[in-house]
Amino acid sequence: MRSAIAHRIRPRALAGCAAVIAVLAGTSACSTASSDASDGSASGKGASGKVIQIVAAENFWGSIAQQLGGSHVHVKSIIDNPAADPHDYEPTAADGRAVATARYTIVNGIGYDAWADKLLSANPGGDRTELKIGDLVGVRPGGNPHRWYAPADVHKVIEKITADYKKIDPDHAAFYDARKKTYLDTTLAPYSRLVSGIKSTYAGTSVGASESIVTPLAQGLGLKMATPESFLDAISEGTDPTAKDKTTIDQQIKNKKIKIYVYNSQNSTPDVRAQVKEAKAAGIPVATVTETLTPAGASFQDWQVRQLKGIQKALAEATGKK
Repeated sequence: MRSAIAHRIRPRALAGCAAVIAVLAGTSACSTASSDASDGSASGKGASGKVIQIVAAENFWGSIAQQLGGSHVHVKSIIDNPAADPHDYEPTAADGRAVATARYTIVNGIGYDAWADKLLSANPGGDRTELKIGDLVGVRPGGNPHRWYAPADVHKVIEKITADYKKIDPDHAAFYDARKKTYLDTTLAPYSRLVSGIKSTYAGTSVGASESIVTPLAQGLGLKMATPESFLDAISEGTDPTAKDKTTIDQQIKNKKIKIYVYNSQNSTPDVRAQVKEAKAAGIPVATVTETLTPAGASFQDWQVRQLKGIQKALAEATGKK
């Protein structure tokens, strides 16, 4: 995501990490504030008599972690601003202190948040449990890192976080099981129904997209991605797409080879804006997604449900199916 950044700025980001790592040499213990603590209370007790301090690199995972842990956990999401770019984020000394004192950390991995790996390695914790989503779902660096858009992977993460909470705080295992059941059966139910409904109604429908963030979602919904993968990756990585790919997409839009076009509104490059304009002019419905939670403070499920409804509406308009 580069809402106002045309290209990745990895050297600057790595320099920021180095500065934070230097600061951490003198880090002392401190409590962390939660950016997703809608139901996290300081009175909740873990096995050690304290709330489990958790740091999530990104708020989409942090939101889920907070809801699964309730009053027994306190989650700080480092990326919690819709304007921030998770790829190129420069950690602060406060981020480093939070990681240093965390009992549990959640990092996306797959090359998406390398700065978080550096914070963890700078502060090895003997009793800290670390979850790296890429390792959990079996996607290696170089693969598509946007696993929060893969419904099946979201469910794997829910199961793993709950299992980890029970290991860290076995005295409250039944509490965590109950939280998971409520989250899956009630809280996340609208999301799951939309995923299932879109797949059953529109499976095989050809769609276009602005970048690779849409690919895992399209796969989870059973939609056929028509946009060249090389174009999707180029926009996601902040590099220039080829003229050949742009011509291919122009022809797909002109000849209506795609039913809808889905784009990441937080990464709207000139090429993407041109394609959105072309799609609308051709009568192809356009749906939007974002890379991180929007608006700020939204829950994972509310954010995803809103986006899925937009995609469902676009598909219904394009196909006449409801």
